[in-house]
Amino acid sequence: MSDAATARSPWQTVGIVRIEKRTPRVTSFFLQPSRPFDYRAGQHVDVRLTAPDGYQARRSYSIASAPDNDGMVELAIEKLDDGEVSPFFHEVAAVGDEIEMRGPLGGHFVWPDDDGGPLLLVGGGSGVVPLMSMVRHRAVRKSTVPVALVFSARIWDEVIFRDELIALDDRRDGFDLALTLTREAARRPSDYSRRVDVAMVAQLMARLPGPPSIAFVCGSNAFVSAAAQALIDAGMRAGAIRTERYGV
Repeated sequence: MSDAATARSPWQTVGIVRIEKRTPRVTSFFLQPSRPFDYRAGQHVDVRLTAPDGYQARRSYSIASAPDNDGMVELAIEKLDDGEVSPFFHEVAAVGDEIEMRGPLGGHFVWPDDDGGPLLLVGGGSGVVPLMSMVRHRAVRKSTVPVALVFSARIWDEVIFRDELIALDDRRDGFDLALTLTREAARRPSDYSRRVDVAMVAQLMARLPGPPSIAFVCGSNAFVSAAAQALIDAGMRAGAIRTERYGV
């Protein structure tokens, strides 16, 4: 990060006010910043932990909450057994604890609802988190922008925000959800049981009232590469696809 960006996003203390289990390996932590925190759907934050000996560990996490959430920040954190930060959250952190956070960060992978659409979202695993911020932002603003989300997970119980997403899909207000499970059979008629591919993307695009003006793709490096290529093969311009990658 540049010095100018750091100056605009200094570290601040945030308190953990609620903890909610999402899946066996993903838990949401609801943070209350100590000063005003204005962000856009799709942005992320840096979290810093400091050990008693002074050692510091930092990680970046996407924001899951909508910008319209009264200043509360939700981070949905997946437990990584070899991680430095996520085990602290899953094994040590408790309501009332304070941590350090810096942000909001990122200006490329963002969607204000007044940017319009139609919008196509493609998420793999915890890559759905910044997309969830966009979906929630649309819902809170009562936006009529058509949005289709395809979310890939290994099994049904690993679908983060599953019940909330299905409830939003059931509204039939222009938000269309397709879940695709790579290790289990599909549970709903509109879902899939394979990896994201060209045919799937084309079918999702056909559910929209017109060609998507922009697509957001988030997940592991391998997932993003494959999904972005599927979008291009289905007819999307490469310049209309925004990606965010994590891990290896």
